[in-house]
Amino acid sequence: MQIKVINKSKNQLPEYKTPYSSGLDLCADLDNDLILRPLQRVLVPTGLFLELPEGYEAQIRPRSGLALKNGITVLNSPGTIDADYRGEIKVILINLSDSDFTIRSGDRICQMVIQRFEHIEFLEVENLNESDRGEGGFGHTGV
Repeated sequence: MQIKVINKSKNQLPEYKTPYSSGLDLCADLDNDLILRPLQRVLVPTGLFLELPEGYEAQIRPRSGLALKNGITVLNSPGTIDADYRGEIKVILINLSDSDFTIRSGDRICQMVIQRFEHIEFLEVENLNESDRGEGGFGHTGV
């Protein structure tokens, strides 16, 4: 599948890092380094603009290494980019560690996964079919 992209950043286009990767790493596009203090959140530009086909979305997800090693994650994970959005992709990052973290232009800050989806139509009813689980929710199967 090909997706139209405008790249106004100083970075190369996102690419899959391994043959079986589902996520494309997105990079920060900054004029100056950005210091993200503990518990601070910031909107980081990427310089990328997409035209997704109808029936697809782009999901913005954290990078596991940044989360584990530095406590940096995507705040509204997964973030959703709709097919009719034409603005710049920007990523809300938060620092959940107790140390400052520096973001530099070109740093890989998140992953983007392109996903197909279906539009649904609700059918309002009075009852739902029974299931073995029933109304069992949070923790209903034990620890």
